[in-house]
Amino acid sequence: MSDSSNSGGQGKDGEGEARRLRPCPVCAKMSTPADHPFCSDRCAKVDLNRWLSGGYGIPVVEFDDLSEGDDQS
Repeated sequence: MSDSSNSGGQGKDGEGEARRLRPCPVCAKMSTPADHPFCSDRCAKVDLNRWLSGGYGIPVVEFDDLSEGDDQS
């Protein structure tokens, strides 16, 4: 009852070999299937360090000038 079209060999995403290789977001080398989307474990750790140290952020626009007519409470 062995079926070769089974999900064996597919990654945890279920995409398996169909995943397109793209440039690594850290160093721009081609990514590897083992470390996707990075080219190596080192680049994955560099990216994790950037996230944890606050290197990546979402720009915030603060509005301090609220007119009195905008109060809806």
